[in-house]
Amino acid sequence: MSSWNKSEKLFGLGADSELAPPVRAFRTALMLAQKLRNEMDERLRADGLTTQQAALITVVKAMGKPSLAEAAAALGSTHQNVAQIVAALQRKELLQVEPDPADGRRKLLSATNHSAAYWRERDAGDIAAVADWFADLSPDELQTFCELSERVIVRIDRA
Repeated sequence: MSSWNKSEKLFGLGADSELAPPVRAFRTALMLAQKLRNEMDERLRADGLTTQQAALITVVKAMGKPSLAEAAAALGSTHQNVAQIVAALQRKELLQVEPDPADGRRKLLSATNHSAAYWRERDAGDIAAVADWFADLSPDELQTFCELSERVIVRIDRA
């Protein structure tokens, strides 16, 4: 029995599921998220990184120089958890922390040049792996998948 068939049976998923559709959707999304995170963690493991660390770097690059609190909020994580991730990324020279010139108590995060070079080196391989994970979906199905998922995210954010 494949791991999907075992999971399908354990969580009540699949076409024959007797779960209420929203519960089935929740469990399916949860399982997909976990499997995707595990796959990316496996890709990053050789370099001593995790998907969560990569996500923080992505947020920092997108936000410019966010405070630790702003980065934590963007990730939907706690200040303490993000502080631990920041410390690990500082040791790996992928993030730097500087005091905010306007408020010395606040710390601002930024990606390092080493980080930029590291991601440039591996981006193509990671993008290819992600494309392969979603290869059974057509471009239209991917568009629909994203639109539907984003609607759920917006609804949760409004709650």
